[in-house]
Amino acid sequence: MPIVAQSTETTDWVSRFADEVIEESERRAPGKPVVVASGLSPSGPIHLGNLREVMTPHLVADEIRRRGHQVRHLISWDDYDRYRKVPNGVDGVDGSWAEHIGKPLTSVPAPHGSAHPNWAEHFKAAMVDALAEMGVEFDGISQTAQYTSGVYREQILHAMKHRGDIDAILDQYRTKKAPAKQQKQQKPLDEAEIEAAEGSGAAGEDDGSSGTAGYFPYKPYCGECGKDLTTVTAYDDDSTELTYTCTACGFSETVALNEFNRGKLVWKVDWPMRWAYEGVVFEPSGVDHSSPGSSFQVGGQIVGIFGGKQPIGPMYAFVGISGMAKMSSSKGGVPTPSDALKIMEPQLLRWLYARRRPNQSFKIAFDQEIQRLYDEWDKLDAKVADGSALPADVAAHSRAVGTAAGELPRTPRPMPYRTLASVADITAGAEDQTLRILSELDPTDPLSGLDEVRPRLDKAEAWINTHVPADQRTIVRQEADAELLKSLDEASQQSLRLLLDGLAEHWSLDGLTHLVYGVPKVQAGFPADATPKELPAEIKTAQRSFFALLYHLLVGRDTGPRLPTLLLAVGQERVRALLGE
Repeated sequence: MPIVAQSTETTDWVSRFADEVIEESERRAPGKPVVVASGLSPSGPIHLGNLREVMTPHLVADEIRRRGHQVRHLISWDDYDRYRKVPNGVDGVDGSWAEHIGKPLTSVPAPHGSAHPNWAEHFKAAMVDALAEMGVEFDGISQTAQYTSGVYREQILHAMKHRGDIDAILDQYRTKKAPAKQQKQQKPLDEAEIEAAEGSGAAGEDDGSSGTAGYFPYKPYCGECGKDLTTVTAYDDDSTELTYTCTACGFSETVALNEFNRGKLVWKVDWPMRWAYEGVVFEPSGVDHSSPGSSFQVGGQIVGIFGGKQPIGPMYAFVGISGMAKMSSSKGGVPTPSDALKIMEPQLLRWLYARRRPNQSFKIAFDQEIQRLYDEWDKLDAKVADGSALPADVAAHSRAVGTAAGELPRTPRPMPYRTLASVADITAGAEDQTLRILSELDPTDPLSGLDEVRPRLDKAEAWINTHVPADQRTIVRQEADAELLKSLDEASQQSLRLLLDGLAEHWSLDGLTHLVYGVPKVQAGFPADATPKELPAEIKTAQRSFFALLYHLLVGRDTGPRLPTLLLAVGQERVRALLGE
């Protein structure tokens, strides 16, 4: 569903950035593909905050493709970063992983039970699968492969030759005091941002090694223990001979840097080097990069040493989870895109990122709020279909349902998520009962099979099974509550009789909705179809009391799934038995 060019008044944030990126790319590299970039560190689960690092350039790149331009979306896997700490919440992690701290992520064994060859590939794989399901097209670049194959050798030698210039830039910020209160960080401080400061030797700064031999923007991985706890003690520009000592194991050696491929530039030099090497025009950054001395700010100066320019791009804001604190991959246990896609369709997840400007924070719901989000999405879907949606909403919807390559697979018959969740809750996954109930929602157009409501049904069932506490699950009574039925006053007994008398005639979702809301109205002497404006305020109180009575008789508590859905799920015969007929 391509998006046509729009006027300034109606354009959305993606289109505005696409305009800027196309113009900037033509200025920098006329006639060449537009290059946008993301960077991800597979140091642990790659969470939904990190996904904004990908979705922001993806949406812009996709808009550029829709306009007929060639574009590359690079995702740099920072898998040559040091293994900084053992994250919490990773299955199979125990104390043995601490011995690998300081090694490249690709040199650390994968968690127990993983089918992947190393730590980085284990966490990268889940993200790759999630991006495929979301329709994100990208070119992945392993920084391990880049560094160990010598791709960056000339850039490394250039950085070492100009280490004095780099050091002078960094020195402008070393005396600046850190802000009293750091801003929220979303780009995962790229693990590398912290790595040198946590190393030993002469590091001391997070921007390279400054010892008695001077400043060096390069860190070798030790040839003996494989860790980056090394200090460069000598370097000769002419011969490129470099000597380092490992403070972890005591190993020392002298190597020819023009042939050596076991090390990397420190993060604040590595990032701008890549901007220049790849010709990146657009790359977003987290709000942490707005502070003086941050890697994005400093990189804007260092990139010139490599003959490049800093990319344009917004700082993106925090992404939260309903009921959870700010996400941190180092703390572990935070939801990932794969987790989200188990309970929601990719269209909804894409929409959450597309509808908000990058500098706007938002939350992704794993609690009851997901039902409201789905209601909102379905209303937008209907408005787009009938032409009543606002232009910016139409654009966000279009970016959610597909890409330049075409629409994503979708549920053929998207019933309300809250209804599907209620049915999944009551039936505990029994497909025959699920099909019966869903077919009775609209007897005039029954389902031919559950595939018509998949994958949304599967997502709703997964949400019920994994995110709804056991004490909130719905368990229908096995037999009638005789004591409660016996204690009912005449008015309550009459309300049950009115409901039971109308069951057969109103046995559909719309019919039962009309019936259960209508019983208190009829009891008060009003027509069943009377509108709220025609009714006194006490009718709402009577409705709440009636609903609570039904819930107690059917499921033994004050609340539960929407009553019309619950009645259909329980079945007419059983409803009659539980209500005392």
